[in-house]
Amino acid sequence: MTSVREQILAAFFERLRTLESDNVKVLRNPDKVQKVPEGGAVIVLRDGASGDPDVLLSPLTYIYEHQAQLEIITNTAFAEQQETSLDEWLAGIGGLIEADRTIGGLAEWAEAQAPEFLQEAIEGAPAMRAATVTVLLRFHTANPLT
Repeated sequence: MTSVREQILAAFFERLRTLESDNVKVLRNPDKVQKVPEGGAVIVLRDGASGDPDVLLSPLTYIYEHQAQLEIITNTAFAEQQETSLDEWLAGIGGLIEADRTIGGLAEWAEAQAPEFLQEAIEGAPAMRAATVTVLLRFHTANPLT
């Protein structure tokens, strides 16, 4: 039996995969980030952590706000294009979350927090722009392991 947490993460990942194309790769928990396609992006879902739940005693219910992490990395030659591209990917991901905040009824609520922006210098090449986004996935279960 698959846990509620895993069902939600798998369903969220499948929604993110709808953004995939020839120049956009969507990955879940890779050991290392793949090469970013030129003019494209890599979107990485990291499972994150559930943290300490709120507990209701009757009936016994554990209420989690799981914090999954998204990493969005773009690869375009010019800084202005990087900003625009990154903003478009963030808006697209935001639209996916808004379209179904319960992830097909598996979660009580899903919402993204504000992105954190990063810039990585690469010797002999334009700097890479990236953003990390925490996505809160609120759900409940009768057993913290399932």
